[in-house]
Amino acid sequence: MTERRAYPSDLSDARWELIEPVLSAWRFEHRGRALDFGRPPRHDLREIMNAILYVDRTGCQWAYLPHDFPPHQSVYGYFARWQKNGVFAQLNGLLRELVRQQEGKSPEPSACVIDAQSVKTSTSVPARSQGIDAGKKIVGRKRSIITDTLGLLLAVLVTAAGVQDSTAGETLLDQAAASHPGLRKVWVDGGYRQHLVEHAATLGIDMEITQRKPGTRGFTPIPKRWAVERTYGWLMLHRRLARDYETLPARSEAMIHIAMTDLMARRLASENTISWHDPTPAHQSRIRG
Repeated sequence: MTERRAYPSDLSDARWELIEPVLSAWRFEHRGRALDFGRPPRHDLREIMNAILYVDRTGCQWAYLPHDFPPHQSVYGYFARWQKNGVFAQLNGLLRELVRQQEGKSPEPSACVIDAQSVKTSTSVPARSQGIDAGKKIVGRKRSIITDTLGLLLAVLVTAAGVQDSTAGETLLDQAAASHPGLRKVWVDGGYRQHLVEHAATLGIDMEITQRKPGTRGFTPIPKRWAVERTYGWLMLHRRLARDYETLPARSEAMIHIAMTDLMARRLASENTISWHDPTPAHQSRIRG
């Protein structure tokens, strides 16, 4: 592989060690079924993942990937296959367990938080997969997520923005309960309806609706529920998520899994997540350089 200058989004050696086993296992299984088994692979998996992280972090179009990455058609092809095969969800689950253990928690959560976020879409998103969030006056899609109490992603569902929070929440709860049978408590905001509380009870989960105190102005963290709101803040560090640019909702969910994978890998490797604002003034940078 030809050496190139690293981009800020590139995987460090420590983060690549966390991710590589899953991708290598996928390639081994995939090539075992392929007709060209035995032919050496054309592209390095680390470079493919670096290119996908570049898109997720910078928000650029696939065709605008820098030329020192593999061809954008190949990168997108891997992205689409990994999404379809559940590779990004698998990475998210593996790293979440490692982060929870690092924080002294059990690998499997017993409590979670649900929230929804409506975002505008780009012109590439089909109209049939969009809707109107009347409350927030947004035309686009809605991201509904469940996180544990650390803010780590357990499940994500992307729908049209007009879908009710409780409707999406019911599907999310079913997914989370199937994947994490130890869940016993969930917190939601006032936008979720009573029927979701009843549905949660059928799954053996106690749902508590937490609301802002009357008369409260400005931003005030709400106990228990602030964790999921912080997660949305983490996701916004990845510019591809500032809007929904993906043709398929499943690809939007994959972009969220990729962002969380990036964040958790950095956390496990004790590496800071680079923000878009350089805290060092320009003149100080010149002096130090």
